[in-house]
Formats: sequence, structure tokens, C-alpha cells
Amino acid sequence: MVLGSKELIRDINSKLVLETIIQNEPISRAAISKKLGLTKATISAIVSDFINDKLVVEIGSEDTGLGRKPILLSFHKKAGYAICVDIEVSRISCMISDLKGEQRSVKQIKTPSESNLVPVLIDLIQSMESEYEKTPYGLIGIAIGIHGVVHQNEVLFTPYYNLNGINLSEQLGSYFGVPVFLENEANLSALGEKAYLPETYTSLANLSIHSGVGLGIILNKQLYTGYHGNAGEFGHTIVVMNGRTCPCGNQGCLEQYASERALLKEYSEDASLDDLLLAYEKKEPKAMGVMEHFVNYMAVCVNNLQNTISPEIIIINSAFTNAYPELAEMIAKKVNNKLVDKIPLIASNLKDHSILLGGITVLVKNFLGIKNLSLGVKNPS
Repeated sequence: MVLGSKELIRDINSKLVLETIIQNEPISRAAISKKLGLTKATISAIVSDFINDKLVVEIGSEDTGLGRKPILLSFHKKAGYAICVDIEVSRISCMISDLKGEQRSVKQIKTPSESNLVPVLIDLIQSMESEYEKTPYGLIGIAIGIHGVVHQNEVLFTPYYNLNGINLSEQLGSYFGVPVFLENEANLSALGEKAYLPETYTSLANLSIHSGVGLGIILNKQLYTGYHGNAGEFGHTIVVMNGRTCPCGNQGCLEQYASERALLKEYSEDASLDDLLLAYEKKEPKAMGVMEHFVNYMAVCVNNLQNTISPEIIIINSAFTNAYPELAEMIAKKVNNKLVDKIPLIASNLKDHSILLGGITVLVKNFLGIKNLSLGVKNPS
């Protein structure tokens, strides 16, 4: 159905009002009117609809000292809940959350064989739902972080865990009766980071280093995915001519040298990631050398990002920088770029939750029909 001009304007105004409430709660109708330049009658009508729809609640009044106290409004974050699943090579993480990413819990399980993935995901999601409180709208959707290339809700390529022929969106969507969104994990991580940065940031580059090396790009507050959805496959940029063979078919790809998988292999075939981190903490020479390689490769990455994308901020998310944020400072010191102003480089504040919170953000924005969602600048972990 094509909306008429009045309906279209009302729809646009409604979304602006809801965004304003979420970003500024608690807030009065008068304050919303002033911020948006809309009449008090328009604001009152829109707010009334949101209250009836159980998306906005009145939470008391504000003492202004000037006559009648204005009633304050708040977003009803418990109107529904969202679920995000991060499918890694060795483990699956699942988060269930309210609509503001505040009341949430996370479970982790070992990644099953590809043939058992769907039934395992169904059991996991059901177990998360069974422990969560009842809400007016229930489950609003499921987001799935894929460590590979995703385009138009379809997995095109996963280098280390084969998802070919598994239609996760269709199977889970049919079972649970909700929208299911598939997205590259680095993109979700970038969206999660954006939601917890101050609203003034309009662009960022988020380096996500796990079994591979991904890059999530936010430009003008929107996710940039490229023509076929593979923008940000930074791990498959070539850094060594005729180097190590990569599952993508090329040789010398970045993730064959700078991913957690590659660096762990360089340290020891038998060690775990925790072993490497502990060895680094103890300043074992071999572990120190591996981390030096990580810092050097990341410095090259950051330099390249400064010269190509030139975002307002660059965020690094890896087990290494999560455990030792000072590594981000070491990387920044290695970058010597006279062509551009120094761009802030930080370790992720969201750490292991960035992908999951990014998925929650996608689901809430889709459910509410809004473009911008800010969840605050505090660390939600």
C-alpha cells in the first residue's frame, strides 16, 4: 500500500518521536515537541498510540517548579525480547535481551557438526526463551552472526565452518515464526560498537579478529557492505606475495598471519588461546614475539584504514586486545602517518558481546522501524 502524504508524514514523525524518547528518556511531551519542532497536539497523539501499543510508558512527573508537573515518558524496553547467535568455529554464543540491551543473559555451547546445527540452535534458543520473563510482544526476531560472507540474508562463503546448503533464515524463521537476519560478524560487531558510542560519531572502522580478520564499516551512521556484501573482508587482503595458502583460494591473505588462529599456530600447535595469553602475561619470549607480530600487522591495517576509509575512530576487537588493552596503544604508536591526522584507536569496550549486541540492535531497529538506535556510552558488560 502506498502511503498518502499525510500518512507518510505521520509515519516519519512517529519514528522521530520514538527515537527521541529512546535517546533522551525520561522525557516529557513538551520536551519532545521542543526538540523536534512539532506541535504539542501532534506529539500527544503519537505518544498516545505508542502507549496503546505498549512501546512507551508514563513513569511519573518532573518537578519544574512552574505549575503543573509534566508527565515523563520512557521507552518500554520490556515490550519484547531479541535473540542473537554468534556461530564461531569452535563455540556458539547466544544472547537474549530486552529491547535496550540491558536485561540480558548469554549462553555458550560447543559448535556441533554442520548437519546438527539447526536442531542444536533450536534447542539453544528455546532454552533461552524458557528462562526469560513473558513480554507483550515476545520474541521479535533472531539475528545470526556469520564468520564469512553474507549477502541478502544468504551465506555465500565460510572458510572454516561450512554452512553451504543450510538455509538458517528459512528453517529458523519457519520454526519460530519471526524474522531471522543473517549478517557478517564484523558488521554486527561494528553496529554494536556504534550503538554504545556517543551519538556524535557518524563513522567508524571495527577490526574483528577471531578465526579470521573481519572489518565492519559504518559511514554516515549506516553500515557499509559493498555491492555484493563482501566489503570488509579485510582478512583476505593480500599482505605477502605468494604467501601461505588461504581457503578463499588466494595466497598471502592477512588472516593467515594476523588472525587468532594463525598467531596461535605460530606459538604452538598444541596450545590454547588462554595458554598464549598466560604466556604473554608471564613475558615468555616466544609469546612476546607472537604478540609483536600481531602489533606489527595491526599497525599496517590501521595505517591502511586511515588512508582509505579515514573514519572518526578505529576499534579493535580480539582476544588479545580484550585481555590486554595496552596492545591497542602499542599499535597506535607504530602507526606513523603524515598524510592524515591521527585517528583515535581503541580496544573494544564491548569485547565478546559486541557481535551479540550488534545483532540485538539490528532486530530492535527492524521491529520499531527506526534508523538510529543509541544504547548509551557506558560499557554494558
